[in-house]
Amino acid sequence: MLAGPYCTQLLSDLGARVIKVEHPEGGDDARQLGPFIEGRSAYFMSANRGKESIGLDLKNPQDKAVFDTMLSRADVLVENFRPGVMEKLGYDWATLHARHPRLVFASISGFGQTGPYRSLPAYDMVVQAMGGIMSITGHPGSPPTRVGTSIGDLAAGMYAVIGIQAALFKRHATGMGERVDISMLDSQVALLENAVARFEATGDVPGPIGARHPAITPFDLFHAADGYIVIAAGRDTLFKRLCDAIGLEDLPSDPRFVDARSRTAHHDELKQLIEQRLASNTCVHWRGVLARAGVPTGPYNTVKEVVADPQVQARHMLLNIGLPSGNTLRVSGNPVKFGDAAAPETNLHRVPELDADREALLREFGGAV
Repeated sequence: MLAGPYCTQLLSDLGARVIKVEHPEGGDDARQLGPFIEGRSAYFMSANRGKESIGLDLKNPQDKAVFDTMLSRADVLVENFRPGVMEKLGYDWATLHARHPRLVFASISGFGQTGPYRSLPAYDMVVQAMGGIMSITGHPGSPPTRVGTSIGDLAAGMYAVIGIQAALFKRHATGMGERVDISMLDSQVALLENAVARFEATGDVPGPIGARHPAITPFDLFHAADGYIVIAAGRDTLFKRLCDAIGLEDLPSDPRFVDARSRTAHHDELKQLIEQRLASNTCVHWRGVLARAGVPTGPYNTVKEVVADPQVQARHMLLNIGLPSGNTLRVSGNPVKFGDAAAPETNLHRVPELDADREALLREFGGAV
């Protein structure tokens, strides 16, 4: 519902022609997920812009013939089923590679094409919990917390794009297609970043620590007089700039705060001292002070504030999906920019209705209209 569609939406944004093959009865399950706008799923629209749609039942010989013709001209096939489903339909890698040697075949599944969990179903929540990312998210003592976006699906979709691009590059050199096998669980493990290295180095099991960084201090959200401000002073020089800017000039020479290791060991004490000072003025005031001092800082934004942010708008990170009424739905854009990143977004992006492109695709790929 999300990993495969997100992968192919990214490819579409990057210039690929994407034909979405859905079951003719109901189509993608995401079409049924709310919220709805003008009777259409906003969830579905957020991951399926720029695609064409055709309804094909791959157990039907006539529909299979259309699909086979499409494959003969395709560069990439992306599927998001459990392992074994494509084999049952007659589209295993060995068969596909023999028929279409230049085809890149990307499979995205919960646990990949190999291993003891291969055949198990999975959703984002499952792999977030199994992959360890939930165990380091949240605040100490709080219940396990899911990352607030579907990082299990999104990470797999992004890694699939990387794998597909590498396979296409290899094909350019060898003339042969490649199998790309993406596991949602693998992708979560890859995103653990330094947590695995910290565990292996120290034997200590990482746990949730709130917003702060496990090895860099101060690197956290801090209370000012009217809300939160982000301060990320990742080096000794930045810490000194921070202290000078907010009037805590003596802190860098305090034995508790002389280097990164000491500051992290005494992070609670340091945060209390910084917040006592920040309480004297507003977030806007302190962000200006820190920005002028060259200390990385930023606001704590809700989604409402993100979509209104001038930097987000200047980078055209909000795209408009056209609706039948003439209204639009704003959705997140693609962060990959080429050339003039300031070029305005002028086109309304299209999200297909189920089977919307059937007649044109059947004419192109040889089926009866």
